[in-house]
Formats: sequence, structure tokens, C-alpha cells
Amino acid sequence: MKAPAANQAFAILKLLREIIEEQTAVEDKLNRITQVIAEQMHADAASCFISIDDNYLELFSAYGFNPDAAHKVSFRVGEGLIGNIAKYCRPLAVKDAPSHPQYVYNKDFGEDAYKSFLGVPLIRRNRSVGVLLIENRTPKEYTAAEQETLETIAMFVADIVTSDEMSEFKKDLIKQRGLITRERIKGLSLSKGYGLGNAVLHRRRHAVSKIIAEDKEKELDRLTAAHKKMNEDLEEKFNSTKLGIGEHMDILDAYLMFARDKGWFQKIADNVMSGLTAEAAIERAYEDMWNRLSATRDNYLKERLHDLRDVADRLHSYLNGDYAENAVAAESDNIVIIAKTMGPAELMDYDYRKIRGLLIEDGTPTMHVAIVAKALNIPVVAKIKGLFEEVNSGDVVAVDGTEGYVYLNPSAEIKRKFKAKIDESVRLQEKLAELRRLPSQTLDGVKIGLSINVGLAFDLDYIQTTNCDGIGLYRTEIPFMAAETMPDVEQQTACYRELMDKAGGKKVIFRSLDVGSDKLLPYWAGLSEENPAIGWRSIRITLDRRAILRKQIRAFLAAAEGRELNVMFPMIADLAEFEEAKETLMIELEREKKFNRPVPLKVNVGLMVEVPSVVFELDEILEKADFISVGTNDLAQFFYACDRGNPRLTERYDVLSAPFLRVMSEIVRKADQHGVYCSVCGEMAGNPIEAMTLIGLGYRNLSASGASFGKVKSMIRSVNVRGISDYVQTLLKSTRKTLRPQLFAYAYDHGIEIY
Repeated sequence: MKAPAANQAFAILKLLREIIEEQTAVEDKLNRITQVIAEQMHADAASCFISIDDNYLELFSAYGFNPDAAHKVSFRVGEGLIGNIAKYCRPLAVKDAPSHPQYVYNKDFGEDAYKSFLGVPLIRRNRSVGVLLIENRTPKEYTAAEQETLETIAMFVADIVTSDEMSEFKKDLIKQRGLITRERIKGLSLSKGYGLGNAVLHRRRHAVSKIIAEDKEKELDRLTAAHKKMNEDLEEKFNSTKLGIGEHMDILDAYLMFARDKGWFQKIADNVMSGLTAEAAIERAYEDMWNRLSATRDNYLKERLHDLRDVADRLHSYLNGDYAENAVAAESDNIVIIAKTMGPAELMDYDYRKIRGLLIEDGTPTMHVAIVAKALNIPVVAKIKGLFEEVNSGDVVAVDGTEGYVYLNPSAEIKRKFKAKIDESVRLQEKLAELRRLPSQTLDGVKIGLSINVGLAFDLDYIQTTNCDGIGLYRTEIPFMAAETMPDVEQQTACYRELMDKAGGKKVIFRSLDVGSDKLLPYWAGLSEENPAIGWRSIRITLDRRAILRKQIRAFLAAAEGRELNVMFPMIADLAEFEEAKETLMIELEREKKFNRPVPLKVNVGLMVEVPSVVFELDEILEKADFISVGTNDLAQFFYACDRGNPRLTERYDVLSAPFLRVMSEIVRKADQHGVYCSVCGEMAGNPIEAMTLIGLGYRNLSASGASFGKVKSMIRSVNVRGISDYVQTLLKSTRKTLRPQLFAYAYDHGIEIY
């Protein structure tokens, strides 16, 4: 922040703090604040619009405009200059507002006399919660210092707008308008299951009350100490909580990496040295990052912004000394957490053994906190706008994560039904635990290979607890993502050897480095692309940067000394690409033999089938490959040209549709013709109804997450292969959008255990 802007902001914020300390209603405070902003910034008018929901903003306070305009003027998000600031979370300065093409006139506002316009968004948790603006009667060019001053003030005002006092005021306002009549609410299910408990409203950090630093060195010392303590506690928290293995642990590991990121910490430190308090410096660093990345279509970066918000809020709590050394206190033994949004580490602040449900106003299936909650068997429902404002702490809430319904203060009959379903779920978990000693075999005696997908090598509890057939997919990119520098051959070898040792002789399939798109390495630059999912990623990167692939192959060969090595290459698009990757592996194998170094007893080379073009060249590829594994996540994404992380498309397409199933059928049919081992390691293999369909198509090897393993195995032991095969074949010519209802009906009619 430039010194003039900092000095002006300091003077204004001092006055605003005095207003906040007054014992008056929150709306009166907001009216006084807009007046002070206008007067101190030499503006003729100032106003504050606050988001009522995701659709529109309402005028809450105005100075210099029509005195009766409050609560009578509103703009939809994206409408006019004000709506566009809220939509894109970008400041906007206009010399002559009425002549701007996006200007929308509102007769009730009373801005006829004004020309110049400067507006900034009020941002909380990656979204706009309002707009703060000033206007002048004469056309003028607002300076960068004026814009920066208003942005700094906006940080302060945003905390007022999202305060508990304002939330209660908005809640009363909405109730007065008769807008709340909901008892059963439909949302988007992110994690299945049933829960019943008392509502706990997940509160954000306290407002930043002081923005300008009085002693820079003292602020830097506070920041450094808080950052160190936060990272120590995070590491202890994650290491002491036994969550098994899988994508959820990958997320928590990546979260730790983010919290320790030196570049992000340095940006905050630089802001402190420019004159901000540690708290304000964190906000400015976050907002700078948000302004750069909020428009990205990269799902990884979007989720990282959510994680960064969580890390920033956590660091705030350590600065203020109000962090909890143990779990967040909750009086009830059965709680349902309600949050506008939430990071994965925030969930771990609660005693997860008490959590019966998680409700989030925002959320997508790829949201990190939802993935961690799913691993803990916590039902999650998202996309319920306004819920945080409706529910009071302590209210009884019933969560139906299976159908995506939420019941507020349910009747005695609804409670009884939920308790029965919860008891049934407990019995199911006990039953699934008993499956460990039983074979993965269908009713008619067909053996189905059932393996697990692994992201981390150091915690392989599921190999023992599931008695699986092996590791069908080991994501080798996770150690790369967790390291601050590129792991060398020795480090990779140690990691892969430890994995194979813990697998105890069971089959392990290594996937070569799969980065790019939603998986970025902190020490690689230049990977930003407009369409990363179909850009320079995965095998395309490692074939272009061949030294990286060769080093990883050397680590594979050394780690598998005297054992069988299985390596598959991801994102293969044609035969030539696979031949090039396989040749690289074979050259390295011959090189190791030439120097009399230990090598595997046997080497099998395969590929991921996830690019549709491969299907049209599969016969030729199967002549060269030892095995294939279908990655249904990417294959479906590319098949439908559908971004699987886009919430607008979440339920638009279904893998259980005839076109996609015909492609899946063709893949396994050709693999069987060539006598090549074929498995599925995508999400379809971990969903019982979808896994049942895969068996009907002819798949005999599945690899699922450890958390899904028991449910899939239960389905396998209750299905008849001939029956489901015949039925699935009758569906492949269907023109229905989805075959899911028919497949569920078949499962229920034939007693197949689909949970």
C-alpha cells in the first residue's frame, strides 16, 4: 500500500472504529459510516449495498442520495455497474457513469445529479457480500490512491456486513417479509448417509479492527510466531487423527503444504512492512490472490482459493490468540454443522466423532471439505442458499445425505424415522467389517478382483482392514506435490519401495507422474493454460520433459528389485504416444541391466484408457500393452465434453447412460479378445450401483477407494453375474438420458445389496 493511501485510510478507519463502539443499532452505524466515508474522501455521496442472497443486492445505507431509498433499491447480481462489481468482485471507476454502457438508472435511488462513480466489492470467503461506492457530481478521474483507500476501508466494512449483529438484522428483515416457510429443504448431496443433531453455526474469524500498523517490526514478529505455531498445531492435528488413506488424506497433506508455503508468507510479510497490521496484511495478500485467480476455470486453483481462505482465517485466529488447542467445544454429543463455506482443516477443529451432518450453503462434489467428510462417514448436503440465516444455534436438524434433503426442527415422526435409518447404518458398518475374511466372489462363483486406490505411501491401513487384492492405482504425483523441490531418484525409490513392502507381495500398479490440469507442482512454472484439462498435462509433460520420466522409471525399477513391476502411463491419446512411453521404460530397463544393477523379476507396461481417441485404436494398442485400466472420471469428462468440477453440470450427464456404457462395453470386450488384463480405477468402481453395471458389462477387476471398498464387496457377494449381464445388454440400446432408475430397480428386485 502506498503511504498517502495508508495515511488517509488510517484517519478514516480511526473514525469508523469510534462509530462501531457506539451503543446503537447496526443499521444506524452503517448510515454513519457511509457519511464519514463520503466526507473524508471528499465525495458528494456514498452508499452501501448488501447481498441478500446470490441473486440480488439491496441498498442498506446511503448518504447524499434519496433519504428514503434504503431497502427500496436493489440490483440483481450482474445488473448495472453495482451488480457487475458484485458479480466479478472487481473495483470499478467511471468518470461519467450515466454514459457507461452497463449503467442502469433507478428512479428511487436519487443519483440523477451524480457523474463520477467509484465502487469496490465487499469480499468474504471468495464471494461478494456487498458493494461500497462513492460518487461525485462533477466528472473526475479517481486516482489509484483513492481506489486503494476505498478498498482498504471495504475490508473493514465487509466485517461489519458479515457480523453476527448484521446477520440477525437481515434474518429479522427476511422474516418480516414472510420469506421463510421451509421445513424440508432440497439440496445437493455430497456425501450419503443420515444424521440427526443440534445445529452448530460455524462462525468465521473476528473482524479486522485495526488495519494500519503502529510498529512494523512488532507486527512482523507477531506474524512469524503465529505462522510457526499454526503449522506446528496443524501437523500434530492431522497426524493424530487416523483417517486411513485416500484422496481425503491427499487433500489434508496439500493443505499443510499450502500453510507452509514460503511465497504466500512472504507476501504477507511484505504487506506488514508497507504499513499494515498482520491481520490486514493477510487480508490484502488473500485479496490479491483472489483478484488474480478468481476467474480461472482450473478446478484445482478454485479449490486452492478455498483452502487459502481457510488458512488465512486460521492464521488470523492464531494472531488473536483465540484458536482452540483442542476441538471446538460443542455441548451436544450430536451436532450438525452449518456453514456458508468451510475448509478441510476447519472440519477437523471439531470432534468429528460428534458430527452427524454437515450443511454448506456453497459447495461442489470436488469441494475438499466434502471429500474429507465423506471419508469420516459424515453426510453432507450443499447448495442450500440462505440456510445460515434461517437456522438458530441449537435447532434440531435432520440430514438425509442420500436424497439431499434437510429437515429443520422435524416432527417426532420424522425423528423416529431418522433414528431407525441411523441404527440401520450402524448395523451395515458392522456387517461390512465382517466381509474382510470373505472372498470377493459373486453368487454364481465368479471371482471379481477388488483392489484399492492409494494416494499416500506412508499410511496403508486399508490393505490390512479390507484384505484387498492389491493396489489398483498408486498416484505417484502426491509425493511430488507435497515436496518443496523435485524429488530425486533416491527419494522416489525409497517412497515406492516402502509402498511395495507394505503391500506384502500383493499386486501394485504405479501410475507415472500425472500433473497439470488440477494438479500443479509448486516448483514448476509456466503451466497456466486456458483449458488445462485438455492441455499440456500428464504424459504430454513427461514425454516433453523426458528426464523427469526417465528418473521416475529408474526409481520404479530400483524399488521393485526382484519383484513384479506394473507401470501404466496416463492420458495416452494414441498408439504412438504409448509406444514412445513404453520405449523409454524399456531403454531404462536395459540400461540398468547393462550396469548390473538390481531389476524387477518381471515388468508389465500398461496405460490408462481415459482419452476417447484410444478406443478407436484399441486393437493396435492391446497388441503392445500388458494391461489397461479405465479412468472413468476423465473418460466421461472428455466423452461428454463436460467439466466434472462445474456445479452447473453436476447432474446433467450420467455415466449410467447407454452411449457411455456402450463405450465401456467395447473396451472390456476388446481387452478380453486380446487376453489383456483390464480394470476400472475411476469413481465408477467405487459406487456400488455403477460397479454392478460394470460387472454386467464384463469387467472382472475393480479398484475403489478404501472408504468404498466394503460396500462394493457387499454388492459383489449378492449379485448373479449371468442375470445382471443379460439385463445390462437389454439396456444398451436405450435412448433414455440415464439408466440409473432401471438399474436401481433391478438391484432391489433381485436382492442385490446397494447401499
